[in-house]
Amino acid sequence: MKPYHVQIVEETLNNDEFRRVIFTGKKSQVVVMSIAPHSEIGEEIHNHVEQTFCFVEGNGIAVLDHVEYEVASGDLVVVPPNTKHNFINTTDIPLKLYTIYAPANHIDGRIHHTIEAALLDEEDEAFGDKA
Repeated sequence: MKPYHVQIVEETLNNDEFRRVIFTGKKSQVVVMSIAPHSEIGEEIHNHVEQTFCFVEGNGIAVLDHVEYEVASGDLVVVPPNTKHNFINTTDIPLKLYTIYAPANHIDGRIHHTIEAALLDEEDEAFGDKA
């Protein structure tokens, strides 16, 4: 495994994909995301994964175990395993963020152009459920 370096804010701002895996290591993974205006990530629970969200541009709402928090550029949210969560874009511009999974939750190099494509990718959805 080789070290990885990227200017993460620039990489996140330039990303127009719903989800794009940019690095997968032995114990973690980095993914950039662009949530379309008035869209969302979709409610989910990761049983074996801790997830850290770093917001770069836009505004939205984080819903963590049914409690809502406003999120904006510069915010960080950590989601422990077994926490029901969703992130909703409440604006007319994309919500740009990067997220760090520990351990990895998606197939290395996977790109989903839209939330619909991500939900249809059963192989990738099942990947994160592995213990």
